[in-house]
Amino acid sequence: MLTIDGSHLEGGGQIVRLSVALSAISGIPITVVRVRENRERPGLSPQHIAAVRAAAGTCGAECTGLVPQSREITFTPGALRRADLTIDTGTAGSIPLVLQAWLPAALARGGSITVVGGTEVTQSPTIDYLDRVLAPVLRRAGASIAIDVLERGYYPRGGGRVRVRVEPGLPHPITVPEEEPACGLISSSAGLPGHVTERQAGAARDLIKRELDIACTATLDAREGGPSTGSSVTVWSGAKGAVALGRRGLPAEEVGRAAARAFIDEYRSPGTVDVHLADQLLVYLALSGGEYTTHTLSTHARTACSLLREFGHPVECKKNGTVEFSA
Repeated sequence: MLTIDGSHLEGGGQIVRLSVALSAISGIPITVVRVRENRERPGLSPQHIAAVRAAAGTCGAECTGLVPQSREITFTPGALRRADLTIDTGTAGSIPLVLQAWLPAALARGGSITVVGGTEVTQSPTIDYLDRVLAPVLRRAGASIAIDVLERGYYPRGGGRVRVRVEPGLPHPITVPEEEPACGLISSSAGLPGHVTERQAGAARDLIKRELDIACTATLDAREGGPSTGSSVTVWSGAKGAVALGRRGLPAEEVGRAAARAFIDEYRSPGTVDVHLADQLLVYLALSGGEYTTHTLSTHARTACSLLREFGHPVECKKNGTVEFSA
């Protein structure tokens, strides 16, 4: 039984999600102690519980401690298997973060998952970022990943539904070409007038054109109904992306410009991937090999590297103008 300190470095839900994913893949049983101990609300939230259950579904794991505010869990995996799962966070908990715990193990045997919760929430990548920034890198390495956004879900009601289907295999090393691919954006909303997505997209495109002199192709996803109300903008070019969320009282144009400014900063920074993708890719890099660079060594990346070493999957990290990850 491997014991993981859940308060180490980043000290948040990332440790829980990555630990159970690696346990499922390796077959090593784990105990995670001091879960989110230093956070304002320590212990597990419903979102973290959903992530553990998603990983458990890939291997028939036996778990203890899966109750809100729990500061210790055990995860005893069985053999990896193909499974079709349905996971409900019960809240507006982040669907992309639940998928972070499920996807690395699911790629070993294939399967599907339908997750109910928030498709775009704070302190999380949007579902569009997952589909347009993370997934293409994995698809280039041989992964078969299909993502269907059935319902958009926003804080506080949630109710978003996403179905993901994968086939086994990640046979090739992780690589990111250095050419400058086209720029794209998705402006989405639910329960709001259609002009909101238009205004968000227009403001984002105008700022990107003015600052970078590149044209950005926009996709509008304005949904009339649905269980919750909200909006978001996700912008990307290759393996660099950025997001912004709407909120009550914030003009649509400001949402678009916020996403554009964050994207422009990443686009201008050295490296082949953005700083957030850098830590999300580390588990796949450790398992399949490869290399990529980014501009900053984040606490999330340091935490992931530390965990990967504990499971016997070290990643080399070099600082030389950029941060270089390789395995």
